[in-house]
Amino acid sequence: MLTLEPLRPDHAEALLAFERANRAYFARSVPDRGDAYFAGFAERHAALLAEQAEGTCRFHVVRDAAGELVARVNLVDLADGGAELGYRVAEAAAGRGVATAAVAEACRLAATAYGLSFLTAVTTVDNPASQAVLGRNGFAFRYEFVLDDRPGLAYRPGLAYRRDLADLG
Repeated sequence: MLTLEPLRPDHAEALLAFERANRAYFARSVPDRGDAYFAGFAERHAALLAEQAEGTCRFHVVRDAAGELVARVNLVDLADGGAELGYRVAEAAAGRGVATAAVAEACRLAATAYGLSFLTAVTTVDNPASQAVLGRNGFAFRYEFVLDDRPGLAYRPGLAYRRDLADLG
């Protein structure tokens, strides 16, 4: 069983360890965060918490049944009834349904707890696993773009990858 927890100050150490342990794995499918991200992690974590307190973003860590941090799921740029979904799953947890379940829970929370009516998401063309996760969660592909010099796909009905949340509210 997975649980999504809203990001808290006490998640900093585990989240930094998660990002460090999976940096090379993540860089194979999404742009690398760069050394500055890790050097200034404490300040970045505080900034994320401030954004969350303002209500412009919703950040989550995902824990497995043993309590290990195995993923993170974020809803950013909350505005006009929607937000952009982003997620990362640890290499050790990949292929076990963690992303699919975490995204499903994030969609449910977006509709029921955060009052959103739709989510958008993007992924790179060379990330079929992420495309499959989005598809299994009701997102539909809409257009291509470039993300840090890599071809990307956007998901949102009518515009990009998008998941309308009316059926979850």
